[in-house]
Amino acid sequence: MRKLCVAAIMAGVFASGAALAADGVHGLWKTKDGVTAEITPCDQGSCITLKTGRFAGRKIGYLKPANNRLEGRITDPSDNKTYDGHAKVAGDTLRLTGCVMKILCQTQVWTRLPPRG
Repeated sequence: MRKLCVAAIMAGVFASGAALAADGVHGLWKTKDGVTAEITPCDQGSCITLKTGRFAGRKIGYLKPANNRLEGRITDPSDNKTYDGHAKVAGDTLRLTGCVMKILCQTQVWTRLPPRG
């Protein structure tokens, strides 16, 4: 019985940690190309939509909590190629890593922008 209670508590801790990771990613971000992207809650978890630039208004991906980080898919709008990947928020920095076949990976660092207001 005690092991079951400990397991239930640990599951709650991990679930709340995943929820906090998702909440921390929401907002406006400046991409490596200087374009503004907005990450908002959606049915898939957290959706990424470009707000400025040539592809403004286009949804380019999603992230959802998994394994103590965010995982999902992102599309490069310039060539329409989609990559599996993961992301991690650290303060005002978002590190996104996209991979082809989980072996050829590239990382971008985005910077948090102040909320519109």
